[in-house]
Amino acid sequence: MISSKKSIFAKTLLSFFYLFLYTPLLMLVAYSFNSAPIPAPLSSFTLQWYRQLFSDGEIILSFLNSLFVAFSTTCLCLLFSLLLIYYKTTHGRIKQMIPLFYGNLVIPDTVLAIALVSFFSLLNIPLGLTTIIISHSIVGLGLSIPLIYLRFKDLPPSLLEASAVLGASSWTTFKRIVLPFMMPALLGTGLMIFILSFDDFILTYFCAGSSTTTLSLFLVSSLRLGISPVINALTSIVMIFTIALITLLFFLRRKEEIEKC
Repeated sequence: MISSKKSIFAKTLLSFFYLFLYTPLLMLVAYSFNSAPIPAPLSSFTLQWYRQLFSDGEIILSFLNSLFVAFSTTCLCLLFSLLLIYYKTTHGRIKQMIPLFYGNLVIPDTVLAIALVSFFSLLNIPLGLTTIIISHSIVGLGLSIPLIYLRFKDLPPSLLEASAVLGASSWTTFKRIVLPFMMPALLGTGLMIFILSFDDFILTYFCAGSSTTTLSLFLVSSLRLGISPVINALTSIVMIFTIALITLLFFLRRKEEIEKC
């Protein structure tokens, strides 16, 4: 009897938690289809805000900029991580280097952003998409290298030794054994970096300059003028896009855990 009451209380508390967490998101999606903007009550269904959204060239440009930055950041982080792992397969020592990459995650984003802007100014590098990608990659390497290295440590050393005994070169061993083994970790880490880069605001705000706009910068600048129904439609699409990527990341992590077992 007592255990059943505890179970009911736990389920009620969990339901309240989920309700508190997701009600604002559901209201956001609902008002993106409402004919009247916030704070007007829900009335008739309409798609006019989505039509305005897809006809706005500035929004589309900022969205494409965010996609380009996130994709470029992900590729750079995975490339540098794989180069480090390849160096490890050639009997290089990188164990002592791994903790150094956690520093970018510990340092506050504001402090890191100011340091990067000062560094770019010192080298006379103009602020824009390039500096945004560099700043996002610095933070992304703090995630990609430790996570991919942990996956590499699960690789049985006997496979590398057998490949060397059979006369395979370091590149062949890396391409035929190491890379396929690490593919789930690469995909999962890549998705994580992509999501973080796509949604980042602080580093982007400091490193974008005055001529570059990403989706996060556009949203913040638009909110200063009030909550537009077009912004509701835009954030609804971004939210669904992010949830889809997180769901894919969850399944990839799940697959990796199953393979380890």
